[in-house]
Amino acid sequence: MKERIPNKIIAYDLGTGGNKASLFSAEGENLASSFIPYQTFYPGTGLHEQRPEDWWTAVVSSTQQLKEQAGFASSEIAGIAISGHSLGCVPLDGKGNLLREKTPIWSDSRAAEQTAKFFTEIDPDEWYMTTGNGFPPECYTAFKVMWYRDNEPEMFGGTQKILGTKDYINFLLTGEIATDYSYASGSGVYDLKGWSYSSKLIEASGLSPSLFPEPRPSTDILGGLSESAAEELGLAGGIPVVCGGVDNSCMALGAGNISRGKVYTSLGSSSWIAVSSEEPVLDPEAKPFVFTHVVPGLFTSAVSIFSAGSSFAWVKDVLCKDLTGRTGEEKGDVYEFMTREAQHSPLGANGLVFNPSLAGGSSQEENPAIRGGYGGIDLRHSRADMIRAAMEGIAMNLGAVFSVLREKTELEDTMLLVGGGSKSPLWRQIFADIYEMAVIKTNIGQDAGSLGAAAIGAVGTGLWEDFSRIQAVHREESRDNPRPQDVKKYRKLKELFELHRKQSAELGKQLNILWKEEKGEANEQ
Repeated sequence: MKERIPNKIIAYDLGTGGNKASLFSAEGENLASSFIPYQTFYPGTGLHEQRPEDWWTAVVSSTQQLKEQAGFASSEIAGIAISGHSLGCVPLDGKGNLLREKTPIWSDSRAAEQTAKFFTEIDPDEWYMTTGNGFPPECYTAFKVMWYRDNEPEMFGGTQKILGTKDYINFLLTGEIATDYSYASGSGVYDLKGWSYSSKLIEASGLSPSLFPEPRPSTDILGGLSESAAEELGLAGGIPVVCGGVDNSCMALGAGNISRGKVYTSLGSSSWIAVSSEEPVLDPEAKPFVFTHVVPGLFTSAVSIFSAGSSFAWVKDVLCKDLTGRTGEEKGDVYEFMTREAQHSPLGANGLVFNPSLAGGSSQEENPAIRGGYGGIDLRHSRADMIRAAMEGIAMNLGAVFSVLREKTELEDTMLLVGGGSKSPLWRQIFADIYEMAVIKTNIGQDAGSLGAAAIGAVGTGLWEDFSRIQAVHREESRDNPRPQDVKKYRKLKELFELHRKQSAELGKQLNILWKEEKGEANEQ
């Protein structure tokens, strides 16, 4: 039998909701995928945890399913690479044992007290301008480690290393403890422009520098797949495992952001707009969040809204239950039915605006307590108006935060749209008119993160000479250009949206104060 030449990559996209295993050809084509979900636990206010062992179980199960679907042989696999959700905080002892059953994920905000103490020694603006960490500070890894130290001293005393999500999986795959520059840049103590941890920030944290694995290039081969891991996965031992990267940077690579000014919008549950550049885009007021790119010499800088697709899902669940029922009777999904209905409402949704901040505000909002909702609703408004207003509101909210990047860095004149929302022709045109730039959709869609991991694997194992091959993988499927008349109408509508957005921020602030007062009274009773 002719020996098969290794020419495929297994890419893992370890996301907040689950792990997707994908098989990619040497040309960057996604041959098959398998998704296994896992649970997030919310044991208290601000506590968002997952079980690292659930990540591993999902990696194993998705790999086994992938092998069943695609029928590949281990001898065809040139390498394995992983994209992992950011700001992970997995404690290991000196023997590599996991010290906590559940660990905080990126959105966990338990470390408010530790953060406040840290900023009595370090100026917050100086910290941001050094790290580019534009999420709420308590979300970043170092502050969670400080929480471990202050609240679980016995466990912390045995901790030798803190690993990120994908770095923990890499450890289980190879036995090697390592991280890459992109993941390290979300540690809270990393100097972006220095391409290394900041001794000043680590000293202020009171943590040992040895807790943080030294970063290395994303394309470095950590080692071969261990025999024990190979047995669980159903693969052969020795397959090269590449270091991989943080999800934000892997998605940027998968979206084709490999040179200065390349920009894309990820339209998923939360949404962001990211641009690649040789210098990080930093602003102490608006606080874009920045990661070191997996592409050497570049950074990926982004602005975001916390609730985009999830707010549209709320509209689906609350207002469109009958459309959900129709999906079994007619071809198409519920979102397709919703956008069809939205087409019966005119631009501006008959004078209705929607603020999508149902999950609070990012750093680009006036305050994190901002609330979402409809503004200007009256008895004439239909469900079609409410659906269209939601689509326009999400686009206008992203357009508002996009202005931060437009003011700070050079951008190309086209916007790539990826994620589930990119499938809607109506939504793509709305974005083109609101962004006032051409919006394109390619064949990649929801696979940007997986493709980014696969590209890292391809370069790391020598299948690709460099990342320039990523451009050939993208095939343009649609291009929506801004329509001058509609651009004028949206400019006026944006002013009303901004008024509603400011009022929502103030309302949310006051409601939050009231809620805290009532909660305090209830606790006293």
